[in-house]
Amino acid sequence: MNDTLAKPSSGYNKYSYIHFTIAAAVALCLCVVGLVGNVIVFWYLRFKIQRNKYTVYIMNLSAADALFIIFTMVILMVQINRLVGTHPNFIGKEKLYLFIEIVYDTMQYSGMFILTAVSMERCSFALFPFWYQSHRPRNLSTIMCTALWILWCSESLLENLVCTTEAFMDQTVQCSVVQIIVFVLANGICLPIMGISSFTLLFKVKRTFKQRYTPKLYIVIAVFVFILSVLPFNMLWFLMFFRLIPTDWSTASIYFVAVFYTVVNRIVNPYIYFFAGRKSKQKSHRSIIEALQRAFREEADENESQNN
Repeated sequence: MNDTLAKPSSGYNKYSYIHFTIAAAVALCLCVVGLVGNVIVFWYLRFKIQRNKYTVYIMNLSAADALFIIFTMVILMVQINRLVGTHPNFIGKEKLYLFIEIVYDTMQYSGMFILTAVSMERCSFALFPFWYQSHRPRNLSTIMCTALWILWCSESLLENLVCTTEAFMDQTVQCSVVQIIVFVLANGICLPIMGISSFTLLFKVKRTFKQRYTPKLYIVIAVFVFILSVLPFNMLWFLMFFRLIPTDWSTASIYFVAVFYTVVNRIVNPYIYFFAGRKSKQKSHRSIIEALQRAFREEADENESQNN
């Protein structure tokens, strides 16, 4: 795609690299903000707050988001060096690109799988509270997170080792199968589950909107933000791979905007958690702990609070 877009007919001009460099610099600044937020959330959930089934999920998600942002920053710096650097073609560039792409895709899938798991947990309790409390395994969150790490690591390795750059450009059968599997898993399984679960939770919590805060509402907001940021990216990637839309300047611009919103989603996640549980305007060490405790409290505590 890069070679195609580099042609004069694609719409690029001699000053395009300036626009991309400025956009990459702005994205780097946003990544620093998101990295700080995710590190703070991970630190408090890991060392300062009593662990429960939801904090295990979000702690893993925060770690994955932090790694995603770090490697996004590496990609941005590599691209800036490619545009304005003095040594764009350094030794080992291809191996570095492959390693970054594998880790980047691994962390990208983390949000999709973890938010799907959290949505299903919340929705299961909302629909079947007695069955859920009596039949849920005690260590289900840890087991699920371990299985999800294995799943998204395997998916990323499969996509990057089978569907190499040459295979992607030639649209080989193996690469096409991998792209279809990834697309179906993301848009045909995970996104519908998150959407249905979120609408169910939204219906369940609508009676509590008049309260100061709604503990379940944070996951609804996080899931909808995730869907709105990931769905355009997945759709455009799928359509571009099978040449269903032209890979011209306008399409590439929309694609990079979709990538940008995917990064923004990982940046705003920790602040969604904080504002979902915040009860006052105080900004202190203790208020952060209390906000996260309220955002990820157990259902029994939520029901007791709502009854009071």
